[in-house]
Amino acid sequence: MLSKDKIDRINELARKSKKEGLSLSEKAEQKKLREEYLKKFRNNFKKQLDSIEIVD
Repeated sequence: MLSKDKIDRINELARKSKKEGLSLSEKAEQKKLREEYLKKFRNNFKKQLDSIEIVD
C-alpha cells in the first residue's frame, strides 16, 4: 500500500479542500496522490481476486 505519509497528505488536502479550498498546485498534487492510491488499491484487489479458489 501507500506510505503513511502519503495517505496523511491525501487526508490533509481533503480537509483543506472542504474548509478553504486548494491552490492549483495543491489540486494537482491531490490528483496525483489519489491516482497513485487507486492504482495500488486496484492492483492489490486484483491480486486478492486472482488468489481466490472456488470449490464446489
